Amino acid sequence: MASIFSSLKNAYQLFKNVDFEKLDQLSKKIDLPKMVETISNLDDKQLQGMMKMMGGAGRKKEIPAIEGDFYQLGEEALNDEDRALQLKVRAFLEKEVKPIVNEYWLKAEFPHELIPKIAELNICGLTYSGYGCAGKSNLMEGILAMEMARIDTSISTFFGVQSGLAMGSIYLLGSEEQKQTWLPAMQQLKIIGAFGLTEPEVGSGVAGGLNTTVKKQGNKWIINGQKKWIGNAPFADVTIIWARDVDDNQVKGFLVRKGTPGFSVEKMHDKMALRIVQNGLITLTDCEVEEVDRLEHANSFKDTAKVLQMTRAGVAWQAVGCARGAYEAALAYTQKRKQFGRPIASFQLIQNHLVEMLSNLTAMQTLCFRLSQLQDQGLLTDEHASLAKVFCSMRTRDVVSRAREVMGGNGILLEYDVARFVADAEAIYSYEGTKEINTLIVGRAITGYSAFV
Repeated sequence: MASIFSSLKNAYQLFKNVDFEKLDQLSKKIDLPKMVETISNLDDKQLQGMMKMMGGAGRKKEIPAIEGDFYQLGEEALNDEDRALQLKVRAFLEKEVKPIVNEYWLKAEFPHELIPKIAELNICGLTYSGYGCAGKSNLMEGILAMEMARIDTSISTFFGVQSGLAMGSIYLLGSEEQKQTWLPAMQQLKIIGAFGLTEPEVGSGVAGGLNTTVKKQGNKWIINGQKKWIGNAPFADVTIIWARDVDDNQVKGFLVRKGTPGFSVEKMHDKMALRIVQNGLITLTDCEVEEVDRLEHANSFKDTAKVLQMTRAGVAWQAVGCARGAYEAALAYTQKRKQFGRPIASFQLIQNHLVEMLSNLTAMQTLCFRLSQLQDQGLLTDEHASLAKVFCSMRTRDVVSRAREVMGGNGILLEYDVARFVADAEAIYSYEGTKEINTLIVGRAITGYSAFV
């Protein structure tokens, strides 16, 4: 009797939860008795699998957060104050830069309205002590360079020229009076700087001699020559010009102010990369510079190389940022883009590309972390910086290429960002020393033989 009541109770519960209208619609499509018979013959394991499949069909799949720092290097290496600064800069870039960057990149114009907003972040000259600078670690500076390039490599380059090359030349090689005169205002971005080393006919061969010459006449220096590819030059207030002294054949550095007679800048056009960066062709014709504007401690190319060594690490971090931006954009795209009724992120070949991208990105990040640690310890060498620049710029090329590939035709549209990263990676590959030149620097260090011409 008890078993009969139990069966009736179960039947009551079953019928109470049945939607008979849906059941009627289902009976018109399938043979219900046969389906019930089939299900009743399933073993426990088969039933569990079927129920799991049916239970998960209506649930929205939880997608992991998009995170390019797979080994959590930034989170682990930074103290709370520096981590907060990193996130503050990231939030600024997401809010202020990302929405406008494609528009300005397409127009090849610089968003000057961002300069005072960047100044409010108080991160210019981050590693320098005094003169209004924060005196933070090179690791922190590298991470911020990566954060900027993650959104736009052009903005990162503008900042690198200002904070690294221009301010760095004065900080490392200027007199105390020159530091006091220029650095506080440059730190606040009230004065914009540029760095004039590369020439129309002299790129990687600057160590072998510059065509731009300088000669002392009384208490003035007369500079003649040209500089090319000079970032920030069209709107800079001061440009560091490097020239070869005709009297002793040594390279010297000068602070050339905007509007100086004999100093003219022509904006370069039609670039396929770093289009927001305003590059200039500088012509110096009997340009007179006072002795007070000669960098006091810049007396040979070895002095110039001190600045380049310091900033080359920053370029390696830029490469990481460019790769990370492309990877994260591609990953987000694959999670949303559907083909054959499924997100393409669920396809094996797409996952293979994503993992290859992440592998390269993580290797680049770990290399740059160690590079910055060496820099903070005072152990950084030219070959250390060059190896990072070579490896990261090469791997970035591979990452952005795969990012474009997983996005198919949409990968060449500016609105998806990856096309911009693909183009900008080509500039990173060449500037601050080509792959070949940096390779030979490392090769000389490990073999003991110089293969330079």
